[in-house]
Amino acid sequence: MKQEELQAIASQLKNPSGEKGIEMAHMMNETNINMIKHSIQNLNISKENKILELGHGNAGHVEFLFEQAKELKYYGLEMSDLMFQEARQINRNFVSQKQAFFSLYDGNKIPFEDESFDKVFTVNTIYFWQKPEELLAEIYRVLKPDGNFCLTFAEESFMKTLPFTQYEFELYSTEKAQDLIGKSAFKIVYKETQTEKVKSKTGELADRAFTTIVLEKSFKSF
Repeated sequence: MKQEELQAIASQLKNPSGEKGIEMAHMMNETNINMIKHSIQNLNISKENKILELGHGNAGHVEFLFEQAKELKYYGLEMSDLMFQEARQINRNFVSQKQAFFSLYDGNKIPFEDESFDKVFTVNTIYFWQKPEELLAEIYRVLKPDGNFCLTFAEESFMKTLPFTQYEFELYSTEKAQDLIGKSAFKIVYKETQTEKVKSKTGELADRAFTTIVLEKSFKSF
């Protein structure tokens, strides 16, 4: 592929737009569904939880989330206007029943009050965080005490085999992610790396290593 084509793929992955963006969103949802479901299951969701997701894509997984417990409220934040529209359309029943709420944001400031959510999760977005330390502090702020944040990403060792990740991506290994978390007030309560088979753009199967880290907002005693 030419450099311009690789840059175009990277841009679409970061912020899907236009017809190509809708295609990309369906592909991302298919490719990432195992990572997404794994993240949701690791949140240990319980009845009446308020859950926030950062960078939900087309949010084709929200129905699965609602199967985890009763009387849940889901809030999705997205930088892509196209994904905001797609997610609302795909989940229009949940939106009309006031179970799912979608909003646009700038990727830095979370537009909710302190201690608003029981659980927060994000899958394959960390590569695009503009101010990682500040965004982690924002996630900490909007979580309730003892709330959990689940961070899931594909390992740097796999991501650097993809030619388009040299553009617009900041790649993370588990160690690098732990270093970032170490600068926050979060406590790591669970960490796991596993490998799955994923289909590449050319239709071949590849082994993708991905990591899930569950963090807790536990107040330190001084």
